[in-house]
Amino acid sequence: MPTERKHREEIVRYGRTLHEKGFVAAMDGNLSVRLKQDRILVTPTGLSKGSMRPADLVIVDLEGKQVAGRRHVTSEIGMHLMIYRTRADVKAIVHAHPPTATGFAAAGIALTEPLVCEVVMGLGCIPLARYGTPGTAELAQSLEPYVPKYDAILMSNHGVVAYGDTLEHAYMKMETVEHFAQISLVTHMLGRQQPLQEREIEKLLLARTKYFGAKNAASMPLPLTRVPEEVS
Repeated sequence: MPTERKHREEIVRYGRTLHEKGFVAAMDGNLSVRLKQDRILVTPTGLSKGSMRPADLVIVDLEGKQVAGRRHVTSEIGMHLMIYRTRADVKAIVHAHPPTATGFAAAGIALTEPLVCEVVMGLGCIPLARYGTPGTAELAQSLEPYVPKYDAILMSNHGVVAYGDTLEHAYMKMETVEHFAQISLVTHMLGRQQPLQEREIEKLLLARTKYFGAKNAASMPLPLTRVPEEVS
């Protein structure tokens, strides 16, 4: 099992990667790792993800109480805690603002069309949650209906959150969302989309079960399951 030191180094590394790729700007975004069932290692507020050091990270319990660290915890810790409480299989979370995917979120457009086979295999589809004010309980509430079934969610007028069994996998899901958003944008610009048909989707879902296991949470994409863009 990775040590706390390794987790700190990993968060710093992926935070820097997010910043270098332009997925976050200034002091945006946050990352976390579940150290054990009741302890979460998370990025602090007011610090660029491109200039963090391992000692800058803080530790909180599942109630959000800070138990270690000299900096203040991110104001969006409630979103992280809700995901960890809802999904026992989730060990790491990445929240960022990748430009193209965030553009879709700001336009009110979910990434639910089955256009790319790799996305169907890896994520299913990426729903759009209604807007919730950052740093408030309504942000977590807006995401909560989607967390049990999806591994990445667009946040209206905000950004993207992705999560997985490791920080590496959570980060890769974030990359996949942005890459898919770029491809979707091209199809919109071309004025034409050619979604995969039900037969092809069924084959991909069968293959995903083989490679990722039946427990993989990402729900099947359209047109087999219509995903609402907002849950009241």
